[in-house]
Amino acid sequence: MIYTDSFVYMPELNTPRLLLRRLTMRDAADIYHYSRDTEVARHVLWDAHRSISDSRAYLRYMLRRYRNHEPASWGIEWKQTGEIIGTIGFMWIQTDNSAAEVGYSLSRDFWNRGIMTEALKAVIGHGFLSMNLNRIEAQHETTNPASGAVMRKCGMQREGTLRQRLYNKGRYVDVELYAILRRDYDQRKR
Repeated sequence: MIYTDSFVYMPELNTPRLLLRRLTMRDAADIYHYSRDTEVARHVLWDAHRSISDSRAYLRYMLRRYRNHEPASWGIEWKQTGEIIGTIGFMWIQTDNSAAEVGYSLSRDFWNRGIMTEALKAVIGHGFLSMNLNRIEAQHETTNPASGAVMRKCGMQREGTLRQRLYNKGRYVDVELYAILRRDYDQRKR
C-alpha cells in the first residue's frame, strides 16, 4: 500500500546543496528568473513566462494542488543563497499500481553541475522509502539527451521510445521512457 500522507504533506527533503520544499508566493521572482528563459522551457510542457504574472499564476496553480492533495512539485532551493532554482515533483501517482511519474526543470545558470541528479535522487528515495512506491518513471524528449543522463545517473533504466507521445510547442515529439523499480533502488543501496 502506498503511503499518501508523505505525499499529501510534501515534507522538506534535504541534500548536501539543496532544500526541496513547498513553493510559496514569495518565490515568484525566482521562478520568473529562470522560467522566462526559452532554453529552460524548450523541452517542458509549459511556455516560457512572459511576465512575473505568469510565474504568479503558476504558483497559485501549485498552491491549489497542495491544498487539494494532488501530485505537485517541490521548489528546488539553492541552500547557499535561499533562491529557488527549479522545480521537481510528481506529475501523477497511481495508488493501485504504486507507481508515479516525476518531472523537473532547472535554471540554466545551474545546468551541468549535478544539481538535478542530486534532487532526483532525493525524490526517488522519498518515493520508495516514505511513500512505498514500487515504480517511478520519467520521460524526456529525444532531443534532450542531458535529461536522460540525469535519469541514468539516478539508476533509472531506459525502457524505450514512445513515438509522438506528446504535443509540445506546436509539434508532436518523441520521448524516451525511463523507470526505476523499488528492487533496483534496494540493490543500488546495498
